[in-house]
Amino acid sequence: MKHFGILMQKEWRENIRNYKIYWIPAIFILLGITEPAVNYFLPQILEASGGLPEGAVFEIPTPTPEQILMAVLQQFQTIGMAVLILAYMATIAGERKSGTATLLYVRPLSFSAYFLSKWVVAAAISLASVWLGFFSGYYYTRLFFGEVEIIKLLQMIGFYSFWVLLILTIVLAASAALPNGGLAAAAAFALYVLLQLADGLLGANWSVSPVKIPQYAATWLTGNPDLPSLWGAVGITVVIILVLFGFGSWISRKNKAKTKV
Repeated sequence: MKHFGILMQKEWRENIRNYKIYWIPAIFILLGITEPAVNYFLPQILEASGGLPEGAVFEIPTPTPEQILMAVLQQFQTIGMAVLILAYMATIAGERKSGTATLLYVRPLSFSAYFLSKWVVAAAISLASVWLGFFSGYYYTRLFFGEVEIIKLLQMIGFYSFWVLLILTIVLAASAALPNGGLAAAAAFALYVLLQLADGLLGANWSVSPVKIPQYAATWLTGNPDLPSLWGAVGITVVIILVLFGFGSWISRKNKAKTKV
């Protein structure tokens, strides 16, 4: 436990030095604000661009507040997840490649504590960024388009957080297993795309797929999701995260000898 506290302090200082605690939340806040702002000012943007013929009338249906927040979630699903993958792809592999991990590996080290410290700090920054992004989007959605029940927003973000943690754990496990951050990012992106494709092909027959968590989370805005399927997907997600945690700890120990000296 003492080692874990020291490792946590190291990780936190590292994330301050590389400014991740600033630029990751900033990107998610920007993504959250952009969707309602662009939709609200779209008529003025089109008019200013001069892209319509003189006298033409272009009617744009006003989206509902729920549609705006679901669009924010889609932004997080694409740009947001890419940001997290790129931000944490070299968390472990980068330390081995640069040789900085040697300073840790020469000491008695619990690799479970080592992996967990990286996971906890990365998860804290990632979840804080996602929540800040959604609340920023909620504020401007409420300002421009109308009210959304706060309890529905909290339910959506709470369940979506499990998906964020799954993606983050995949990235860290890939970083522990592969020799550099580029390969870790490629593996994480490939798995992310394969999961989406698999759910598109087989998802109708597997209602508890973890890939459905974002979809179930979004349905809190317009109604109630299928709760047995939702909790089944969450349960499977938690199990996968635990398995990946065990794998990440084990492969970190196994790859210890590959550290550059």
